Amino acid sequence: VPVDSEAIRPEDVELARDWAMQHRFDAILSADGDSDRPLISDEHGRWIRGDVAGILCARYLGADSVSTPVSCNSAVDLCGWFKDVRRTKIGSPFVVSSMLDATSRGFRCVVGYEANGGFLLNSDLIGAEERTLGALPTRDAVILHLSLLLLGRREGKTLSQLVTALPPRYTASGLLKNCPVEQSQAILARFTTGDDANDRSALEQAFGHDLGPVKTIDRTDGVRVTFANGEIVHLRPSGNAPEFRCYTEAATEARAADFNHHGMSVIAALARD
Repeated sequence: VPVDSEAIRPEDVELARDWAMQHRFDAILSADGDSDRPLISDEHGRWIRGDVAGILCARYLGADSVSTPVSCNSAVDLCGWFKDVRRTKIGSPFVVSSMLDATSRGFRCVVGYEANGGFLLNSDLIGAEERTLGALPTRDAVILHLSLLLLGRREGKTLSQLVTALPPRYTASGLLKNCPVEQSQAILARFTTGDDANDRSALEQAFGHDLGPVKTIDRTDGVRVTFANGEIVHLRPSGNAPEFRCYTEAATEARAADFNHHGMSVIAALARD
């Protein structure tokens, strides 16, 4: 059954949990209609986020260079599994461009993935009995499904155990609709004055001093801010609709959700000014 992997319905969450409990599955697999955005659950029927599944897929394939949009889970940077991690603007053309550059620089196994789990491979891989898996630099779901199942078998772990072996980083996202381009740019302009000290001060004032001072600001695509306590907020206008997005990341799922709620309230207040 095709599923929108970026907008999982509450009933799909409940169905997966019920199926896992009833049938004792190792995993539940699905994808969108053209099978370029995968969906996979662990043995408990918990859907694994695409940007987490992408890390595990890259691990199984032995990637030495990983390209992924800047909005994706930072466990890919923190896990220490990959020699080269590249952050791009959001969109598969930017991921492909980054992979092509990595290949030109001599990396052996070059891969990429997006937040939706769509996985891209820019290298030919030689496996058992000299069989070759050809490069496929366009989003695919099946390679991710198979890689996670094979990784679990190779390491003797369930999918939930593979996920919990990653650094504990959880993400959430929110969307402010009916936010015209001019309004979106005005929101970002508050934090992109050209004066780094002013931008840091404005961000700390807007999002709360309990996060600690701003550690880094990444302007690859919008404004992505890492605070001293390790939490992240990423502000970005939608590229093709009058909407403004807020992504957050924290050490627990509950905190990521709470932080996102706070971030959306900040954005809504700025939009009203």
